[in-house]
Amino acid sequence: MPRIICVAGARPNYMKIKPVMDALEHRDAEVLLVHTGQHYDPAMNDVFFADLGIRPPDRFLGVGSGSHAEQTGRVMTAFEPLLAEVLPDLVVVVGDINSTLACALVTAKAGPLLAHVEAGLRSRDWSMPEEVNRVATDRVSDYLLAPSPDAAGNLRAEGYRADQIHLVGNVMIDTLLANLERARTSDVLDRLGLARGGYGLVTLHRPANVDDPEVLGGLLKALGEIAGRCPLVLPAHPRAAGRLAELGVPGGIQVVEPAGYLDFIALQDAARVVLTDSGGVQEETTALGVPCVTLRDNTERPVTVEEGTNVLAGRDPARVVRTVHAVLDAPPAPRRPALWDGRASDRIAEVLLNGDTAATRPRPTDRPTTPTGPTFPI
Repeated sequence: MPRIICVAGARPNYMKIKPVMDALEHRDAEVLLVHTGQHYDPAMNDVFFADLGIRPPDRFLGVGSGSHAEQTGRVMTAFEPLLAEVLPDLVVVVGDINSTLACALVTAKAGPLLAHVEAGLRSRDWSMPEEVNRVATDRVSDYLLAPSPDAAGNLRAEGYRADQIHLVGNVMIDTLLANLERARTSDVLDRLGLARGGYGLVTLHRPANVDDPEVLGGLLKALGEIAGRCPLVLPAHPRAAGRLAELGVPGGIQVVEPAGYLDFIALQDAARVVLTDSGGVQEETTALGVPCVTLRDNTERPVTVEEGTNVLAGRDPARVVRTVHAVLDAPPAPRRPALWDGRASDRIAEVLLNGDTAATRPRPTDRPTTPTGPTFPI
């Protein structure tokens, strides 16, 4: 029975780690859930554990907030003795937050095998802390579990061995499909006075969009113009709430408290259009077939543009307004990428439990060998 640590640290991780834990435990692996405490606000943490039915963490590191260096360092310092105590065979990290990189580095130096869920995503924007985290985590990982063909292609182009790269699909969609009918029974539309198809949903949280008053002010001006045609609802991320209050929100935009997972899926599912700077929302709207306009100049999820309902608008206010009007006039046809079928976590478990051990598996910088392990053609 392999002993596996699964790491989560912040809201974007929870939807990714839950199906992976379930699939591993279904195959009799001993799974320990470690929560680093990078997100600790109940609105960003407790409600997601409750909505998704995630069991309480086996270990809570309680690292809290801080600069990138402080937070990464605190996670490493707390995770290292835990790893020495538990002695896992494998550590699974997901996504691209500071906790992901911190636990990956500690694991790589300690010796257990390391698996990265969502490997290979690239925005090509080195100013994004998440891009640095993604690239560095991939470099020290034994298993690179890619959600889409472009991610697997990035890894091949960067020189990773074939036996490391596994195209498994998108675990976010596993969670979405497993909970969609429950989400559709939510009364959130009634609570907020909304009608299906009668509003747009907005999320803003990236530092590049909310930390600079000039950028945020320009985006709010654009949102105000859009709200004249399509009323907007904006669940305020803690990072953005204070700044929104300082700048003032134009009429037609309803600012509400952060939503739990089920309520937020319900809001996406019923929206006429979604405007976001979130990578996960780009994926969820594609799976739901809902038009999405991304308020960024790039995306690490280009498959949502090429094979989904996402459109990149950038951050120029005039361009954002034009793009949203074009999407409202002619919504993109619903499309869902291959392997976004609700079974990514099963494929991940199949890869991770195929009998490799740290003593027999080539490590990340070993020379190329004949490809091994299961593949999942599309």
